[in-house]
Amino acid sequence: MRLFPILISTVLAITVSSCSSSSSRSAKRAKNPLYPFGETAQFVSGKRAVAPRNAPPQVKGMIAAGNRIAGKRYRMGGGHRSFEDSSYDCSGAVSYVLHGGGYLESPDPSSALRHFGEPGPGRWVTVYAKHDHSFIEVAGLRYDTSDGRGTRGSGPLWRAGSRSYKGFEARHPPGL
Repeated sequence: MRLFPILISTVLAITVSSCSSSSSRSAKRAKNPLYPFGETAQFVSGKRAVAPRNAPPQVKGMIAAGNRIAGKRYRMGGGHRSFEDSSYDCSGAVSYVLHGGGYLESPDPSSALRHFGEPGPGRWVTVYAKHDHSFIEVAGLRYDTSDGRGTRGSGPLWRAGSRSYKGFEARHPPGL
């Protein structure tokens, strides 16, 4: 008879601890809290990212576009005369990625990207722009010509790490 209360207490303790540890495990799996697990692009290298299977076609198009120009040289004004260029600056690269998703018909400078789409971060895509720099996050991965620590001019690459958002306007394509 004395064993029964001890057995019940042990079972309850195991159940409660397993519930709390499973929720903390799932929280650790999500790399970016803005993007639910399963909706984050896979970072292969600076030059290649893979879209999640459940991503909308526009997101898949943006990631494919980013992959096409990743690793190209940085040049101020690059990618502004035409989407196709031998080198890109920050807003030229962001414009190319947005064009890949069907959102721009011509390249925009950073100052114009501050007014792109709708205000605030999006579920799948967020454009960050200020008067002198812009970058984009697509399905949780940052596409940027800067390492985010003040070094500019490295050319467009997918970057797994975060950066400062201070001074940037967050915008997103409608519905994304």
